[in-house]
Amino acid sequence: MKFSSATVTALVASTAAMAHPVLLDRDGPKLESSCSNQTGVSAGAAYFITNQPDGNFIVGSDIGADGRVTFGDAIWAGGRGAHGLSSSVGPDPFFSQGAIKVSGKNVFTVNAGSNTATMFSINPKEPAKLKMIGQPVSTGGEFPVSVAISKQTGQVCVLNGGRVNGVNCFKQDPVLGLVQMDNTQRSLNLNQTTPATGPQGTVSHVIFSENGSQLLASVKGTPPTPGFIASWDVDAKTGVLSDNFTMSTPAQGGLLPFSMTVIPGKDAILATDAGVGFDIFNFQNGTTATSSIVPITGQKATCWSSFSSKTGNFYLTDVGTGTVTEVHVDGQLQGSIVNQYPQGNGSATIDNDVATINKKDFLYVMAAGDTSITVTSLDAPGKATPVQQFNFADEAKKNGVTIDANNLHGMTVFVGQ
Repeated sequence: MKFSSATVTALVASTAAMAHPVLLDRDGPKLESSCSNQTGVSAGAAYFITNQPDGNFIVGSDIGADGRVTFGDAIWAGGRGAHGLSSSVGPDPFFSQGAIKVSGKNVFTVNAGSNTATMFSINPKEPAKLKMIGQPVSTGGEFPVSVAISKQTGQVCVLNGGRVNGVNCFKQDPVLGLVQMDNTQRSLNLNQTTPATGPQGTVSHVIFSENGSQLLASVKGTPPTPGFIASWDVDAKTGVLSDNFTMSTPAQGGLLPFSMTVIPGKDAILATDAGVGFDIFNFQNGTTATSSIVPITGQKATCWSSFSSKTGNFYLTDVGTGTVTEVHVDGQLQGSIVNQYPQGNGSATIDNDVATINKKDFLYVMAAGDTSITVTSLDAPGKATPVQQFNFADEAKKNGVTIDANNLHGMTVFVGQ
């Protein structure tokens, strides 16, 4: 199956400049005015990155009690953005999921043009306002594109996708921020460039397994050669990774493993696959997973996914069709399509996340083509209701934040207790 290069594509102006990072001043670029637009108490916040080459910013949008978002604040992420290399220009500059992630009361993100990662603290009373902890740290590689945090230990691992690619892990320190861990840098040995050339043949996502015993990284194939899931064992006491990774490839027809979302209680993951629809990888019988594929008719580039505990279903976004596909995985790890929700032609739906607000789940999607966050109420299995399409471009401009639809990336959500 041919993968359309017109779906998930990117281009950067100066490759050479990105290969040798020069950090901006410690305080970062200055905004023209305060970005605060807070009008009341927030239930939480949704975050994404601007990923601009001249200065990467985290934009935080306040979430109200009804799940709707408003523009909140923007803070320098500690470095510069970058855009992957491709045959055409479009959204999804990293060919990845998870460039910014919330864990507890902290936010972690990458600066792909500076080869760094940064840790921020969240003030639950004003969650859109973040505070940098320590300073940006080198990711030990080039073109970092995804971050994973262990629920068990707090270990933070970054996936690098450029010429120097693979994973590298850090401890969280409340004063210093991210601190390099010993014996956790591992290579994927991909023949890549900085920025990465893709989307085919690039890294996609990094996550921990549900019990924290494995670190998983997805790599897209170059058709007809399929991609794979790389898995390293994680020492429970030290966080040290196994010397080598185990490779699991998708079943016949699978080509481009992209996002990975844990299937609760099953030692398995759902992986979107832009070449077919989605793959299910089952790790129950050993370190090498068995797998199955489920096609999505009419899909162009199904690449991002999240899970709702309220509906028990997964929500996949397709940047090419602008569609959210709801998927169910049963107890025997058989996947099926429940419903589909068009978000609009040209919306370029990429990264997404689910948050529980007042006992109801909401899906937050970065619609990069519309410079919007779409909010959907997940009322019941198969029944999702549009709530809001929030175009943040005008508010960002008013507050001195540069927005380029082709550079936007990430979507992660914090909910206060």
